[in-house]
Amino acid sequence: MAPPAPPPSRVFAELDLAPAPEGRVGPAALPGREVHVSGSAELSARPDRARVSLRLGSRKEAAVAARSSVSRRLQYIAHSARLRGVPEENMTVTEDFSRVENTYQVEAEVCIIFSDFGKMQNVCNLLIEKLGTSVTINPPHFYHTPEAIDTLRRQVCVTAVGNTRRKAQEVCRLFGQALGKPLLIKEEETKEWGGHIDSHLSHSADSQTLQERIQNATAYASCRVLAVFEIKGKENRRSKLL
Repeated sequence: MAPPAPPPSRVFAELDLAPAPEGRVGPAALPGREVHVSGSAELSARPDRARVSLRLGSRKEAAVAARSSVSRRLQYIAHSARLRGVPEENMTVTEDFSRVENTYQVEAEVCIIFSDFGKMQNVCNLLIEKLGTSVTINPPHFYHTPEAIDTLRRQVCVTAVGNTRRKAQEVCRLFGQALGKPLLIKEEETKEWGGHIDSHLSHSADSQTLQERIQNATAYASCRVLAVFEIKGKENRRSKLL
């Protein structure tokens, strides 16, 4: 049986050197002298937001008593979050009032958006300590804002271009040439994966730790770039010393 064929070699740079015109001397760039280089980058971004949902309720024979019980806890939750720097606009409250047999039932849900995960833990720990089983705190849902994803996309493209330029410099240095200006920079491929969108439908398993949830919500992006750079003539070492 014949041995398997070796995998094809991957070309990341191609040096295109045109012959020098007759009578042309000196270090000036020659027409057609280019280096073609491909480079790539992969970056990740942790989620920049977390949504915490808290549920509480009360069932009393009197409607006023049921409402009052829920109202006091809602006020305490909002006050505790504001004291720790959570803006009012990052808190939303929904209430449902119903009659169950001969009693009145009030159920409420508070959704709080955090940009500081340390503050999130402090608020949740305080509410568990002070309110106990009278409030149910669901595990946080981590996600990215559109601005965070746009920043990741820009950063991975810029990094890919920087990596490509460094490759071109290495190739030119290998041949004793100097890298010139870019003639073409083309984005060949971009990929994005992972991360959670801002959706109430995306929930992680309850058994996961906080760090596991953050890791599972981390977004990744990769970019591959093709670039063509001008090749300058060899540096005049004598003129550099003057």
